Amino acid sequence: MVILPGAGTVGLDYLDVAHKAAAFTTSVVYDRAGTGWSEPMDLPRSSTQVTDELRALLSVMGVAPPYVLVGHSLGGLYSRHYATRFPEEVAGLVLLDPTHEDYNAYMPPELRERAASQDGTDVEDRTRVADLIPDALPPEFIAFYRRLFAAEMPGWPEQIKAPLIEAHVNPAWVRTGVLEASNLDTLHEEVAAAGSLPDVPVVILVSTGLDDFRRAVCIGQSEQQLKAEIDARRRLYEAVVAKLPHARLHAVPDAGHATLPFRRPEAVVQAIREVVGLPSPPA
Repeated sequence: MVILPGAGTVGLDYLDVAHKAAAFTTSVVYDRAGTGWSEPMDLPRSSTQVTDELRALLSVMGVAPPYVLVGHSLGGLYSRHYATRFPEEVAGLVLLDPTHEDYNAYMPPELRERAASQDGTDVEDRTRVADLIPDALPPEFIAFYRRLFAAEMPGWPEQIKAPLIEAHVNPAWVRTGVLEASNLDTLHEEVAAAGSLPDVPVVILVSTGLDDFRRAVCIGQSEQQLKAEIDARRRLYEAVVAKLPHARLHAVPDAGHATLPFRRPEAVVQAIREVVGLPSPPA
């Protein structure tokens, strides 16, 4: 099982999932080149570069295929691309609120317009957004996000939790998250052009809860708009699942987009078990 983090997240964010899954399978977490604690790299990058490097990494580590790829958000897009490019190496997919090329088509018009006006419409526009992030973030911003992250990691080892939280409020990490996703339109085109997924089990988890992380990221959006986005995302995934022969969609109502792997690691692990054909553990 290989976890592909979302933009702005790193392998350690999925520690609970990895530990629980390690009870029945090999668990691999990593930081993509240019993100987290990996080597610096110019961003953004193509999905071909990302998937080639993941394949090389797994080979060097001696982790033999086939793999269950667990992709969150942008990591879900990369997971699909890996499966399409190397179908014989993938046993199944678990996708957590995955980025998808049809995402905007399902969004209400006002949310599409808002996203375009805030983030721009091309790589240069989105790169400028990253450039606007100051080298020193406001203390209230840092304190706010420290509290949010700490609340999602109760019981985590302090030697992991403390540096992980501090890294997440580092301006360089915030900037990296924006930059990695700044070529999203190009990534969508690249993955869509790669063809169909192989005939493998797929489980999509859709978060249907609202939390302070989502409200903070989408500041200025009303509760009604946030709920409309969740409803639209669920309809998109229902359409995706309907086109795949061995796919299922599970709603996770008590977690948001960013907090799903923190709050509901057992839901992710259960989806992995489902993909590999293992029964649920005894209650």
